[in-house]
Amino acid sequence: MYRNINKYKIKYTDTDAFDNLKLSSLLAFQEESAGYSADELGFGYDDIAPKNLGFIIVNNYIELKRPIRLGEILELHTWPLRPKHLIFLRDYEFYSGGEKVGVATTRWCMIDTKRFAAVPSSVYFTESSFEHYNTERSVEFGAWKIPPTVNGILAYSKIVSYSDYDHYFHVNNTKYADFLMDTFSVDELRGKYVKKLQITYVKQCKLGEKIDFYRQTEGNCVYVDGKVGDELRVQFRVELDEI
Repeated sequence: MYRNINKYKIKYTDTDAFDNLKLSSLLAFQEESAGYSADELGFGYDDIAPKNLGFIIVNNYIELKRPIRLGEILELHTWPLRPKHLIFLRDYEFYSGGEKVGVATTRWCMIDTKRFAAVPSSVYFTESSFEHYNTERSVEFGAWKIPPTVNGILAYSKIVSYSDYDHYFHVNNTKYADFLMDTFSVDELRGKYVKKLQITYVKQCKLGEKIDFYRQTEGNCVYVDGKVGDELRVQFRVELDEI
């Protein structure tokens, strides 16, 4: 069955202070591979942009068995699954030197870029479009709802700047991973890595807006809400593990 496979050399600029692959870099690799795959399957940016259509990511869930290190070659496998009306699923597997080091699953929406509103798959696709899609899942995951923080403590604030933007003129999904990690101190992350990460993109953030990130710990999970004023914009659930 269909898979798009690409390799990424982990460079110095892709890693953090401990020479581990940054989450934002991993999300960027996912985004690039998703684009390559969409191009192959006939719904890439050049195919759908002239029709005023695009894709935005709604949810991302990642599991890593270990940190991915500077100098490694990350082999990223990705494939889309049959969409369900408004929701498009895309799965990923991560390999290094033949070792399976992680998995991910994502949910996307197709949008009308003029109205920035979700549209059903039938706007562009027919049933026959999905006949040869891979039905295999990289990970079985369905707990997409992240509970909001109740007693979250303000851990970080960020004013949206030009460098955060993508071509939809809102914060690119990869940037939120850096915002999340900035809610931790260096000492909190020393000797640890992100074992599990879940992100829900609630509403886009725009230039000049101030996002406040409220953090709360429950057991071995850290929950972070990103708000503009009182309005929820992004949510995270993170589980750290010892290296």
